[in-house]
Amino acid sequence: MEKQSQAWRAQVRQQNDQFRTSGMGRGSLMVTAGIHERGDAFVQSVLAMVRSFSAFDSSNDPYHEHDFGAITLGGERIFFKIDYYDLALAGHSPDPADPTQTHRVLTVMLASEY
Repeated sequence: MEKQSQAWRAQVRQQNDQFRTSGMGRGSLMVTAGIHERGDAFVQSVLAMVRSFSAFDSSNDPYHEHDFGAITLGGERIFFKIDYYDLALAGHSPDPADPTQTHRVLTVMLASEY
């Protein structure tokens, strides 16, 4: 399948949504110090919002991969981003649509940490 085709993007999007909403698939969740320092209740609330996020549009998802979002909790702006690594976590995945070649990393951070 040609990279960047609509079908390719649909596969990437489906895998991103699956990982983000359920943790299913090969990947890691990274929560930055700024999020962690606000305590367990804050972390759990943020993660629940990330899992349920559905406000993807052309401003935050121009490639239709559902790999970035921004939320606000308690007046704090928060970003989440999914990046695609090879299985050794040594570089970019050769094909983010192929789960046998890709380790997703979902990073959740305060916008001020970006």
